[in-house]
Amino acid sequence: VGLGKTHLVNGIAHELLQRRARMQIACLSAESFMNALITSLRQDQMNAFRDRFRQVDALILDDVQFLAGKERTQEEFFHTFNALHGKERQIVLTSDKPPAAINGLEQRLRSRFEGGLIADIHPPTREMRLAILRSKAVACGIELSPEVAEVLVQRSGISVRELEGALNRVAAM
Repeated sequence: VGLGKTHLVNGIAHELLQRRARMQIACLSAESFMNALITSLRQDQMNAFRDRFRQVDALILDDVQFLAGKERTQEEFFHTFNALHGKERQIVLTSDKPPAAINGLEQRLRSRFEGGLIADIHPPTREMRLAILRSKAVACGIELSPEVAEVLVQRSGISVRELEGALNRVAAM
C-alpha cells in the first residue's frame, strides 16, 4: 500500500500508447470493473460489457484483490482473462499481496495470476524517498533545505503517500 502501483500501471498505459497510438487499452480499478459489470447486468447489456473488455489490446486492472469473494465478478473476469490471453493480448494486474495470499480468490483465477510475471514492489530506500521528495518539492515549487528534506524522510513512513502528505503539510505551513 502506498508504494506506487497505481502510478506504475498508469505509466504502463502511457508507454503502450506512446508505442502505438491507436492501441485500445482498458485501464481501471477492479472496483470500476465490478461496477461496470453490475450496471451491465442491471441494464441487460452483458454483450456490450463483454465486447468492451474482451476486444482490447491491453487490460490493466488495479487492486485485483478487491475481486475476492465476488463470485459473479470473478466468473466474468475469468472469461475475460481467458479471452484476452487466448488472443495473446497484454494483461497487467496489481494487488497489495501475492495471488496465493488473496483469500476468497477462486483457485482458477489464482492459478492464472501465478502463471504470469509477478513483480514484488519493495518500499523505497531512504535515498530513493529523498529523491522522490526532492522531485515532488520541485514540481510543487517548494524549496526544501537538505536538513528539512532529511527530517521529512526520517519522520515519514515507507509509503510514498505518507511522504507526499508530509510535504503537503510543510507546504501548507
